[in-house]
Amino acid sequence: MGTTRRRRLQRHAIEVWRERARRLKLEAYRLYLVGRDPRVPWYARVMALGIAAYVLSPIDLIPDFIPVLGHLDDLVLVPLLVVLVIRMIPREVLAESQVSAEARLAQGRGVGWIGAGLIVASWLALAALVALLTFRLFR
Repeated sequence: MGTTRRRRLQRHAIEVWRERARRLKLEAYRLYLVGRDPRVPWYARVMALGIAAYVLSPIDLIPDFIPVLGHLDDLVLVPLLVVLVIRMIPREVLAESQVSAEARLAQGRGVGWIGAGLIVASWLALAALVALLTFRLFR
């Protein structure tokens, strides 16, 4: 394979991954917006915010360096959860959140400090819950 062909393929692969990352960021931000909408049932809001926090968080439930399982959550679990939560959300809310998410991300506005705080708070709450359950189990 020639050097120029290899470089073209590498550039194409990088562009494909950038587009996938952009779509994932858009979907996570869309779920964040859905989770803040009062027209959405509470259980769907909680699930949408949890998924958005997980996708936007740098912390993985299953670290990626673990063979097969590390990428399983990113490739299978997250998309399945997204499909599940989308089925719980009214169509008009989904359409509005899609337009809003695209507009805000096009302006360079994302989740921001409040969203980052929510992500950190959700991980801290999960850690506290695990610590509490562990303490009760071994007491």
